[in-house]
Amino acid sequence: MIRSVKTLCLLSVLACPGAVLAQSEAGTGPRVSNDGSALTGLSASQLFDVADQARVAERYADAEAIYRALAQDPQQDIRSEARFRLGLLLADRKRYTDAALAFRAILDEQPDATRVRLELAQVLAAIGDEGGARRELRQAQANGLPPEVAQVVNQFASALRSNRTFGGNFEFAFAPDNNINRATRSTTLDTPLGEFVLSDDAREQSGLGARVSGQVYARLALGNGFTLVPRVSGDGTFYGKSQFNDLAGSALLGLEWQSGGARIIPSVGMTWRTYGGSAFSRTKTADLRWTQRIGARAQSDVGFSFGRTRYVRNALQDGDLYSLNVGIERALTARTGIGFSVNAQRQTAIDPQFATTAGGATLLGWREMGRMTLFANVTARRLESDGRYLGALDRRKEWYLRGGIGATFRQIEVAGFSPVLRFSYERNFSSIALFDYRRATVDVGITRAF
Repeated sequence: MIRSVKTLCLLSVLACPGAVLAQSEAGTGPRVSNDGSALTGLSASQLFDVADQARVAERYADAEAIYRALAQDPQQDIRSEARFRLGLLLADRKRYTDAALAFRAILDEQPDATRVRLELAQVLAAIGDEGGARRELRQAQANGLPPEVAQVVNQFASALRSNRTFGGNFEFAFAPDNNINRATRSTTLDTPLGEFVLSDDAREQSGLGARVSGQVYARLALGNGFTLVPRVSGDGTFYGKSQFNDLAGSALLGLEWQSGGARIIPSVGMTWRTYGGSAFSRTKTADLRWTQRIGARAQSDVGFSFGRTRYVRNALQDGDLYSLNVGIERALTARTGIGFSVNAQRQTAIDPQFATTAGGATLLGWREMGRMTLFANVTARRLESDGRYLGALDRRKEWYLRGGIGATFRQIEVAGFSPVLRFSYERNFSSIALFDYRRATVDVGITRAF
């Protein structure tokens, strides 16, 4: 794969109107410093030659030091070329995170630098972020490529597969929330049996939480295009009021098959959820996911899952869960993209009041603006229950609306992570007052810088 990507990059430089090439300076000639420890008066081109010679001689620390110094040059062409050569050096040394940061720094200033974006895609694949690598390829092709380059890129995209045996990801955020339990503001609930006073735990509660999510996985090649993919993931939000702590996790075993631009992944496993420190539900699940490249700029994603759920606190909710999701993601330009998905869900239950049918749609978009990435999304969903809830005169009928906006700030980077800020607002209109709520959240956290 590496040789094919190098060929791709050599060809793709022809398609880079903003390709990074060092400019020679009219230096005054080399001089020895007063203490005899270093040469001064070298032009940028001479320093590049020195660094390249050090790299060939396997004096990698010397080459890296020179590239990093040149990466601070006030001239964009010089610092971009230094970052590019630094990224190649670090990638060859298998320091993929540092290499990705170097390439991303170039793209923050020159988003149309196609060759750099392709190198970043290769590094992301080496890290194990296959989805990110494919997204960079789509962004690279959004500007258009010469036919011979586009053909090589298409071949690379079709053959792209993470070659990392083990991997994972992690994200952490502080989460101020004005409605941590997604509950009503109402103090009472009207039913045919009379008016009931709601306890404090059943009403809107605010709090400051910490949200942690992550995943670890393995990829074990079986041959003939098949890969065994076990993975364990978790997502939790923790508050000072521990009765509202919400933790979910899953352990799945998948079998991936890839051919050309198509990839199919069936998986089986278990998911579980705890709420307030106590077991809430357990689900045996099976799912099937199919992703397909659509032309050079887009990818579709279709997923179907089936689960058999047991609710620990209320056996009347036990039943089956069917879910179908269809989405498409498309690169508009080298720095912008959009996604759209629709979903349908059917939840059966022993008691019809807990059985529901739901469906909705989500629209999302993002744009790179210098060293910042902006993103936004909006969701609308309809839900109806089979039976009347708690003997109410009507079935549970809801419209759920959610909007979110956020940004990743790569101006600040520590150990490969940068700050991320998200704001979201939810409004659930329900025929049952217990489920009618408003919610606003702010997440201030860290995420990967590239």
